Amino acid sequence: MLYAIISEDVPNSLPLRAQARPAHLARLQELHAANRVVVAGPHPSIDSEDPGEAGFSGSVIIAEFESLEAARSWADADPYVAAGVYSKVTVKPFKKVLP
Repeated sequence: MLYAIISEDVPNSLPLRAQARPAHLARLQELHAANRVVVAGPHPSIDSEDPGEAGFSGSVIIAEFESLEAARSWADADPYVAAGVYSKVTVKPFKKVLP
């Protein structure tokens, strides 16, 4: 089943993101290689694809997991969590309708 992992950043998270980004992306690449990712990416803090120093306000990942518990466990192990990037992480089932 698909699950949405919706994360909110702490204020001024850009330096923390930069430090943990390689490990964060490596985990996402593993999910992608297993054809389990529908979409993944950050929310720019401003209305721009490249927010520069404004940074990001959070992230969303929609991916396939065996269960809600497995999705939560995967989200809890994210390097951004360990680095203190996220202030809140919500994991919930997702039903894809389009496309």
